Amino acid sequence: MDSPLLEMGKKMEMIKLFLVGLSILLGCTQAAAHGHESSGGRRRLAAAPNLPVPITLLTSAVNKGAVCIDGTPPAYHMDPGFGAGKNRWIIDLEGGGWCDSVAGCLYRKASRLGSSNLMDKQMYFAGILSSSPVDNPDFYNWNRVMIRYCDGASFAGEGYDARNRLYFRGQRIFNAAIQYFLSIGMASADKVLLTGTSAGALAVMLHCDQFSTFFAGRRTTVKCLADAGLFLDAVDVSGGRTLRSYYGRVIATHGVAQNLPKSCTARLDATSCFFPQNIIGSINTPIFLLNAAYDTWQIRESLAPNMADHNGAWRACKSNRLACDASQITFLQAFRGQMVATVQGFSGSKHSNGFFINSCFIHGQSENHATWNANGSPAIQNKDIGKSVGDWYFGRAEVKAIDCPYPCDNTCHHDM
Repeated sequence: MDSPLLEMGKKMEMIKLFLVGLSILLGCTQAAAHGHESSGGRRRLAAAPNLPVPITLLTSAVNKGAVCIDGTPPAYHMDPGFGAGKNRWIIDLEGGGWCDSVAGCLYRKASRLGSSNLMDKQMYFAGILSSSPVDNPDFYNWNRVMIRYCDGASFAGEGYDARNRLYFRGQRIFNAAIQYFLSIGMASADKVLLTGTSAGALAVMLHCDQFSTFFAGRRTTVKCLADAGLFLDAVDVSGGRTLRSYYGRVIATHGVAQNLPKSCTARLDATSCFFPQNIIGSINTPIFLLNAAYDTWQIRESLAPNMADHNGAWRACKSNRLACDASQITFLQAFRGQMVATVQGFSGSKHSNGFFINSCFIHGQSENHATWNANGSPAIQNKDIGKSVGDWYFGRAEVKAIDCPYPCDNTCHHDM
């Protein structure tokens, strides 16, 4: 059933209004009583308790052929907006890597990333999806939706492997889901934000302008946020291009080429057009790039994957930044340099774009309480991630922030 819990929405609104008041009261009280400091020396307030958000199967999408790899319906979690946010929407595209072969997709088919039958029945939203006004003051009361990821190609594939019964229908899932949310109220929204992390962030960049066209002719502010999706076509430690080869197989397996931005495929090959560095400059919709300059997924899987690290010299470094020797740090600084150059080129393409590139070893920062929270988040020039994204979205300030090179930033939350 395609219910987004709208009936529950009225009850939840009353509950949330109570929690908002309670959160503010507790936040002020606990801050005054305890006032413990984050690593950056900023005061941390108490967070409101987030309620579990149930899963909903989008069964109507099946008739459109919009299904997960195993043929089950796509799914989403929705926390209805309330108060001033009732007419504002965040659509978050879940991440989770890709599958680049029949064997890999068969494996994925038997997991939550390939079957809605295996997905968690409820989720606790955090970061930009949080319902806490303390943790998420700009977006806490919006309609917040997470579209689950179960296609294996950043919501961009189109194909079917009859022999193995593998459905590559990411593009159809994206279309069906967005059209559904438009039909239940998003069409009249005054503000919307398409966001995602990792493979979901790549999906945001691939679909940002398409998402904007759904609101053509309407007075809707439409913007996009890509977190940890700036995957670079970079040389690995053996001199090869591991990620380029991998992306080429993803595109071939899923039939992605037909759904890539035409502004890119008119001048470059399909594999190149799966890399953000070749598409971000042509995105017309305002977009914000949030990325760590030392993205740990890229270090482990693109720069120093096992297949390229023949003698295991990078094994310790890619698990613990403190174990990296001088030459390895130099290599990683060159990767940061490539990312900075990419973003600086992008920055001149449109005044309304924004970015926050910090010198942390981490992958994904917008959906995490610790890295989004306005009272403990990583910061550049004393402005944290949540505040930076909010300032950019609402036009309160231009945000084009690039951190100094590692190890200068003591506000980071490293994951290696």
